[in-house]
Amino acid sequence: MAAHRLPPSLSRLLTSVKYASFRSRCCALHCSAQYSTVSNPNEKTFDKILIANRGEIACRVMKTCHKMGIRTVAVHSDVDASAVHVKMADEAVCVGPAPTSKSYLNMDAIMDAVRATGAQAVHPGYGFLSENKEFAKRLAAQGVEFIGPDTHAIQAMGDKIESKLIAKAAKVNTIPGYDGVVKTVEEAVKISQDIGYPVMIKASAGGGGKGMRIAWNDEETREGFRFSSQEAASSFGDDRLLIEKFIDNPRHIEIQVLADKHGNALWLNERECSIQRRNQKVVEEAPSTFLDPATRRAMGEQAVQLAKAVQYSSAGTVEFLVDSKKNFYFLEMNTRLQVEHPITECITGLDLVEQMIRVAKGYQLQYKQKDIPINGWAIESRVYAEDPYKSFGLPSIGRLSQYQEPLNLSNVRVDSGIQEGSDISIYYDPMISKLVTYGATRAEALARMEDALDNYVIRGVTHNIPLLREIITHPRFISGDISTNFLPEVYPEGFKGHRLEADQRRELLATAAALYITAQLRSHRLMGDLRVSSSPMDCNHWELCVELEEGRHNVEVTKSGNVYTVEVDGGRVEVNGQWNLASPLLPLSINGTPRMLQCLSRDASGKIVLQFLGTSFKVRVLSKLAAQLNSFMPEKVPEDTSSLLRSPMPGSVVAVSVKPGDTVAEGQEICVIEAMKMQNSLTAARPAKVKSVHCKPGETVGEGDLLVELE
Repeated sequence: MAAHRLPPSLSRLLTSVKYASFRSRCCALHCSAQYSTVSNPNEKTFDKILIANRGEIACRVMKTCHKMGIRTVAVHSDVDASAVHVKMADEAVCVGPAPTSKSYLNMDAIMDAVRATGAQAVHPGYGFLSENKEFAKRLAAQGVEFIGPDTHAIQAMGDKIESKLIAKAAKVNTIPGYDGVVKTVEEAVKISQDIGYPVMIKASAGGGGKGMRIAWNDEETREGFRFSSQEAASSFGDDRLLIEKFIDNPRHIEIQVLADKHGNALWLNERECSIQRRNQKVVEEAPSTFLDPATRRAMGEQAVQLAKAVQYSSAGTVEFLVDSKKNFYFLEMNTRLQVEHPITECITGLDLVEQMIRVAKGYQLQYKQKDIPINGWAIESRVYAEDPYKSFGLPSIGRLSQYQEPLNLSNVRVDSGIQEGSDISIYYDPMISKLVTYGATRAEALARMEDALDNYVIRGVTHNIPLLREIITHPRFISGDISTNFLPEVYPEGFKGHRLEADQRRELLATAAALYITAQLRSHRLMGDLRVSSSPMDCNHWELCVELEEGRHNVEVTKSGNVYTVEVDGGRVEVNGQWNLASPLLPLSINGTPRMLQCLSRDASGKIVLQFLGTSFKVRVLSKLAAQLNSFMPEKVPEDTSSLLRSPMPGSVVAVSVKPGDTVAEGQEICVIEAMKMQNSLTAARPAKVKSVHCKPGETVGEGDLLVELE
């Protein structure tokens, strides 16, 4: 499709949207933002800024703009016409259809929007065009300020090959590797052999974990070269690759830098980003438990050296790999606002978006290095619409049928760009929000994160809260014993959810029984009067059977007021609460310990799904008689699916490697599915003959769709 051009009349494409409710929501969030909410009214910057992005980061930038009295312009694809960032802006312009290449990466349409709205500056957020030197160059040619570094710095640091050479010249520690572009598969294999396995193959223009593969042998190098080049071309329009030594079992620690156009540069401490899956961060914190003051200073000073070497101006991030002996090596520099910037704002009190706007206008930094504090501790959990039980998180799509952020809790910040009713689609990143908690100590921040995750209501899509809660409560994470291998080491067989201890199992069984009785009592009441019932539900003693996983548990329940006493598995559990069945949250006291549960679903047959300690558990509660009769019911035999290859996620088919009649070996690639610009190779689980193929390249598939049938 050709670039979308704005006609002279703006009535069709330009919409002024002044949604007071969203402005109010924005201002309300500032009270718990943990960064400066006051701006100097005498310091003039820009009258109008266009945000060339979507979702939570667009909303985040708008909040600071509103604080500074700056009018905002949103751009959006046609499917994002009712998105939160569109409603929050003062004006909005449609820049094309859903695919990013035709909308958020459509430079012509965005430049048209800049001209039509009279925006004086553009904030690119992260991703999309945020590190695109051509976009920055075109804005400069129009006299529009790009809120970020100049094109020289973007070019120098955006190319991983060039950035590594510059880092070496600036006396920044670098990882051993090949300092040129790898052009062919065979060249990649030879270079990898020369460096010594394991190696990291990654996109020269990449970031965000896309276009990156670890190879431990020649075969994995060949496969990694193919997938990395395809992902790099899809995500960045640049398929150049480089290869370097892979530092096994490292920490990923990054330094936030801030520089102005007058030669001043600061380092704003570090962020620990070692908890990752598929090279993408999951949980971050600031500061790091691992760094001592001397190492922190050395890393900070090298980060500033690199920034000054490319005359950097704006906020940026220098990423390092750190080994067990605190040796650190330059990884890359991100010339943009980082996803995890909120935790730096929490411990320093600085509004990084405001600082970027000031620098873009030409102001000098307001602070010296000695002014930058580490106040308290902040933790960020990336909440995604993902299934954590599949490779620690494969994308999920759907509509948020119920959504409630835990902003009622103190020192909790939620950066999001969605609301109840929003759609999570296959076209964009599946992030729901960035959940941030702050405390005077790490233990305090962790406790608040645990509470916040328990109080976060998300319905309609599968999400990764079960995994996030398990990470932040795991003994290794609590002790600070982490690396980028944390997830595969802790969950070598994949994530399976919370494993209940005996007392926790009793708590869950008792809560399910109490909830079942509460629902039964309510269903037998009409306008305050008891209906005529065949079962004596007005008594205060019940004998029930609760099924959980493969086990059946006999329980006895007595009730006094709002307190249920449950005898189960040789123990006694007291469950106390208000039992509001209309609320998505179920605050209870279980044996004197406060617990926040969520009842995800329940039906008349006694089936209940409870979110307990972050994980969803399916239980079934039956009366004693119903349980006895149920034992005579025939069990449904599960379908044999060993010969069916189904899509594990929604996405698009990139390649199909087989045809009917082909014989495949165990582990052989059958097809490739791309979701959110990440390519996933689907392989045969056993040797077999291909019976039929139900997909072809370019098709969109849903989770569970049949792709290939084997004999």
